[in-house]
Amino acid sequence: MGKNTFYVTTSIVYANSTPHIGFAMEILQADILARFHRALGVETFYLTGTDEHGLKIAQMAEEKKMTPQELVDQNAQEFKRLNKELNISNDYFVRTTDKNHEEYAQIMWQKLVDAGDIYKAEYQGLYCIGCERYYLEKELLPGCICPYHKKEAISIKEENYFFRLSKYADTIREKIKNDQVKILPESRKNEILSFLEEEVHDISFSRPRESVKWGIEIPNDPSQLMYVWCDALTNYLSVVDRDKFWPADVQIIGKDILRFHAVYWIGMLLSAGFELPKIIMVHGFITSEGEKMSKSLGNVKNPFDFIERYGRDALRYYLLREIPTFGDGDFSQERFDILYNEELANTFGNLVSRVLAMNKKYFDQKIPKKGSDDGFNKIIEGKWKFLRENLENLNIKKAIEEILNLGYQANKYVDDQKPWVLAKEDTEKLSQVIYNLLLIIKNVGLMLGIFLPDTAEKILKVFGSGFEIKSLSWKDISSFLNLEEGELLGEVGILFPKVE
Repeated sequence: MGKNTFYVTTSIVYANSTPHIGFAMEILQADILARFHRALGVETFYLTGTDEHGLKIAQMAEEKKMTPQELVDQNAQEFKRLNKELNISNDYFVRTTDKNHEEYAQIMWQKLVDAGDIYKAEYQGLYCIGCERYYLEKELLPGCICPYHKKEAISIKEENYFFRLSKYADTIREKIKNDQVKILPESRKNEILSFLEEEVHDISFSRPRESVKWGIEIPNDPSQLMYVWCDALTNYLSVVDRDKFWPADVQIIGKDILRFHAVYWIGMLLSAGFELPKIIMVHGFITSEGEKMSKSLGNVKNPFDFIERYGRDALRYYLLREIPTFGDGDFSQERFDILYNEELANTFGNLVSRVLAMNKKYFDQKIPKKGSDDGFNKIIEGKWKFLRENLENLNIKKAIEEILNLGYQANKYVDDQKPWVLAKEDTEKLSQVIYNLLLIIKNVGLMLGIFLPDTAEKILKVFGSGFEIKSLSWKDISSFLNLEEGELLGEVGILFPKVE
């Protein structure tokens, strides 16, 4: 791009319901990448939001005796609340009913018209209202059942505008094959390349107003409303400073909408003359206690419940540590409690409290004299290196595990060195050990800054009240490898109270 900027997006979630744990994971993954690049001193823009048009919204609003606008206003507010409660650092929350977005979607439509890629034709196809999309019969389960909503797709015959996607199929295939648009993980890249080996059809880009009733009007044809693609996908361009931040560096999506982003969206951008996103990062689905989340099964996990009971950093930790960055994962109450107690409360929380307690007891809460680092400076530097490499490779789970492993090493160091014995036998060695442990704690706090910002803030305030997570820079790691001898340290409460 030639500019010192970073632009990350999530998909925009459909505003027909309230937030679920899967979307919480997606906005959290984007949050980590945004915070990481800010810590590197890179000007960053993080976009998320809600998709608010379509037949499903209109039907649900009618059922609830609300207007479509009232329904999306209500649900969008809940997604904004999730961002706040989960401590998400997005720079903008786009809503597709916002006037500025609607206006730009119409501009995008006109760009496609000017390129000669929009035409009107009669179409008959199988349509899933839940997905808001047409399917080929071979893509459906026997009986024309939608593979996602388990409901029969309906046959629709109507006159629509179409986008000449077929015109760009070969170019899209080459761009993805050569990683000009990099799709992660590799299995998802192969999935799209396999799809592109078959005949790629033009796609319906509008619906008659009489059928949908709730959407953005087509320029120069009030009888038609935009179908989802030119409306929803255009959000990535509509509210950002395009000259500064486009193309997007990373676009994070779920595996169920890969084709729309890796084929339809890329085709639209080629037609409109825009540069292409650099990376499409694809995550999997989250099951609940080993089963698909379903209201009928009563196993839907509400992110607000976990934030209220355990604190937002605990939920952030579980989603980042337990759910594979690029694959499917399970959300289990039992597993949540195990990770909370064993890793957050014991590995991190107990390490901080026991070291600070020993420092208070043996050195009056002051940083003791530095001795041999026992190899920990090299270990810490190595952790910073691996942490950065993993985040640059978008492997968030592996990155946070690097910090956990440093916590394990520090706790083992306490057990091996036995400071309580050194206090009686070798005060010089005791000083060295406590200094090293304090240095590790400080670096654990610094490393956790982009993952668990509340926890990091508490740890780092022990070393001075001037710490602000958002202002910490990872550009000069060497400055993190020293402590000021004799400095009076603060105190911290219990970071993670154990749960039964």
